[in-house]
Amino acid sequence: MTPAGAAALREELRKLWEEERPKVVEVVSWAAGLGDRSENADYQYGKRRLRQIDGRVRFIRKRLEKVQVVDPAAQTRRDQVFFGATVTYARASDDAEVTITIVGVDEAESSQGRISWVAPVARALLGAKVGDTRKLRTPSGAEEIEVVDIAYPPA
Repeated sequence: MTPAGAAALREELRKLWEEERPKVVEVVSWAAGLGDRSENADYQYGKRRLRQIDGRVRFIRKRLEKVQVVDPAAQTRRDQVFFGATVTYARASDDAEVTITIVGVDEAESSQGRISWVAPVARALLGAKVGDTRKLRTPSGAEEIEVVDIAYPPA
């Protein structure tokens, strides 16, 4: 995971634990004080939301315990594609150029060009240099892609 991805997870954890959870606990306490809980929508929804928050908090905490943060700016071999690289490649089928950034699984957002390092495109590109051609298996068959540019954040 990149440092930015780890920081985003820590911020999500902070918001859930320090902001959202206390508000939901307050609503549940208020709703519980009204009496019959079996038909109290505020109480039932609040308890469900608390379970969701607690589950997400557990997931994030476990993830942050095990995560390996890799700073792409510290990459010394900048002529090859590694984790954190921003890569521009050309598809042989239509000569379209695509720019992607290879990030951790939790940070992937295809609409913003950030793809997971385990995605087929990223796996095909890892270790490649500018000018290298790689085969990429797609649902419509094999496709050749050529690395046009490799960039890393400044050190």
